[in-house]
Amino acid sequence: MLVLLLLPSGSTATAVEYCNKGRDYPVKVSGVEIVPDPIVRGEPATFKISASTDKNIATGKLVIDVAYFFFHVHQETHNLCDETSCPVSGEFVLTSKQTLPSYTPPGSYTLTMKLLGDRNKELTCISFGFSIGFATTNAII
Repeated sequence: MLVLLLLPSGSTATAVEYCNKGRDYPVKVSGVEIVPDPIVRGEPATFKISASTDKNIATGKLVIDVAYFFFHVHQETHNLCDETSCPVSGEFVLTSKQTLPSYTPPGSYTLTMKLLGDRNKELTCISFGFSIGFATTNAII
């Protein structure tokens, strides 16, 4: 699914795929925005995931896995209520800000995000690609 949005300069709509295309997840993801795109090593990057649900979700966690050319390179877990206002219902946005180290290799990455609810029930699972550029903020001229 490709979502076209009017976004600020330095960002683009990102193609999102569900982990299990045949599954009817309780949380539907409508889009992902990455600013800047491509991500610049050593500078903050913001991931905004737009989603909706007809459930009332009071607690949960986000499990994020990152792969670089199919090699698992990073995993982190966040409390859902640290990433958005709880309880979650209707339309909502998950926002995560990261600063990647300046030694992060440039190239194409894949991020897989699972939203887990009570008793680790999978509420959604998506994956999308992102790029890390060659530029760094500590370049010597």
